[in-house]
Amino acid sequence: MIKLHRLVTLPFIGFVLAAQICAAAPSGSSFYVSMGGSDFNAGTRAEPFKTVQHAADVAKPGDIINVRGGTYCQRLAITRSGNAKAGYITFRSAPGETAILDGGCFILQDGTTALISLHNVSYVKVEGLEVRNLKTSNPSSVPFGIRVYGHGSHIDLVRNNVHNIEQMYQGRKVVGSGANGFGIAVYGTDAASPITNLVIDGNEVHDLQTGSSESLVLNGNVTKFRVSRNEVYENNNIGIDVIGFERTALDPNVDRARDGVIEENLVYDISSRGNPAYGNEASSDGIYVDGGTHVIIQNNIVHNTDFGIEMASEHSGRDTSYIIARNNLVYYCHTAGISIGGYGPRRGGTDHVIITNNTLYRNNIWRTGTGEFYMQYHMRDNTFKNNIVYVGGAGRVMMSRSGRMEPGTPTVEIDHNVYYYAGGPGAAKWSYDGKAYSSFQSYTRAAGCDRHSLFANPRFVDPEAGKFSLRPGSLAVGYGAKISRSHL
Repeated sequence: MIKLHRLVTLPFIGFVLAAQICAAAPSGSSFYVSMGGSDFNAGTRAEPFKTVQHAADVAKPGDIINVRGGTYCQRLAITRSGNAKAGYITFRSAPGETAILDGGCFILQDGTTALISLHNVSYVKVEGLEVRNLKTSNPSSVPFGIRVYGHGSHIDLVRNNVHNIEQMYQGRKVVGSGANGFGIAVYGTDAASPITNLVIDGNEVHDLQTGSSESLVLNGNVTKFRVSRNEVYENNNIGIDVIGFERTALDPNVDRARDGVIEENLVYDISSRGNPAYGNEASSDGIYVDGGTHVIIQNNIVHNTDFGIEMASEHSGRDTSYIIARNNLVYYCHTAGISIGGYGPRRGGTDHVIITNNTLYRNNIWRTGTGEFYMQYHMRDNTFKNNIVYVGGAGRVMMSRSGRMEPGTPTVEIDHNVYYYAGGPGAAKWSYDGKAYSSFQSYTRAAGCDRHSLFANPRFVDPEAGKFSLRPGSLAVGYGAKISRSHL
C-alpha cells in the first residue's frame, strides 16, 4: 500500500493568496512561561510565569509568549488582540523546545471545552504547540483542540500538533446523530463581522475521534482563508471541511465559508466506518466543501480516506458553488476519488465546479459502486476536464445517480481526459445522467461526453512506490496533476 508522508513545495498555479499578512514586525516584549514559574514573577526567562493564561491576560500587541518545554495541564483562552501597527500577540513553544497543553486532567462538563480558544480576536498567532488528550464520553460535551469563534482578522495557526481529541460517546439513534468533537475548528458566528485573513498552515491533526464532526473545519462567516501544508490523518470523520448553511451566522447571505484556498495538504487514513455516529457507513471525506463557495482546492494529496475530495451540499435548495479542484492526487480511497452533488434528492447540490488536471488512481477499493468520479443529485454547469483516471479493480470509471435537472443545462461537461483500465475499454463501466454504458465507445457515442478523451495507459513511473510522474512518450503528458513530492 502506498504511503506518502511528507510534502515538498508544488508549483503555485496563478491564484492570488486570499490571506495576505501585512502586520508590522513585533515591537513588544517577550514573556516566558515555565512549569516551575510563578504568576507573581515578572515573566522573564529568569523569572517565568507559571500559567499560559496569566501570560495571555497581560499580553499587549507585539508581545511574544514563549512557553518552555514541558507538559501543562492547562487551558488557554485568548481574548486580547494585537494590531497592524504593533504586530501580533504570539503564543509559541520556546525556540528549540516543545510545550504541551494536555487535557488529561480535565473532566469535561456539558457544553464546549477547548484547550486553546480564540474569541473575537485579531492579529494573534499560535505556533508550535502540542495540543492533546482532551477526551469525554459525555454526549453533551464538545471537546476542541483549538477553537476560533466569533469574529476577527489576521489569525495564524501554524505548526501545531493537535491529537487525541476524542468524543468517545458510544450511543446513537440514527446515522449522523452522534456527539461532537473537533481538532481545529473555526466558527464565524458573527453575522455582522467575519473571521477573515485566516492562515492554518503546517499543522498536524491526527488520532482524533470526532463523532459527527470534523478534524479541521471552517464554518459560517469565514472569508479570505488559506489552509495549507497540514497533515491530517488517522481520524474517524472528515479531514478538512469548508461549510455553509448551518445557521452558524444568523444571516444566510454570509453563513458560508468562502474566498479561500486549500493547498498542499496531505490527508490520509480517515474513515467513519466504526465511528459510533456512523456505524458501518463509509462516508468521511479527505477534503469536503459542504455549502462553501469560491474556494480553490489545489496541490493536495489524499489517500486511503472514504471519499477523496467531495464538493456537495447537505442543505436542500442550497449549493456548493464556484469551486476549482485542480492538480490534486487522489488514490486508494475506499469509495469515490472525487464526488459532486448532494447525497440524496432532498439535499442540496453542486454548481459551477471545475475539476481539472487531477490524477485519480485506483480508488473505490471497497467496491462500493461509486467509481472514480461520482455524480449524485442536483448538479448543473460543472466541468470535469484534463484529468487522468486510472481505474481500480472494480472497473467502474464513473457513476451518476441522477439525470439532468434543467433542460439545456449540462450536469457535468466531461472531455479531454485520459482513462485507463487494465481490463480494456470494453470492460470498464460508465454512467452519465443516470444512464449506464457498457464500454468507452458506447458511452462517448450515446452520452456525447469525452469525445476528445483518450483511453490509454498513462504510464506512471512507479505508482506503487508513490511516483506518479509520467514516463517519456506517455500519451497522458499534459493531463493530470503535476506532482512533485518526496516521501519517507
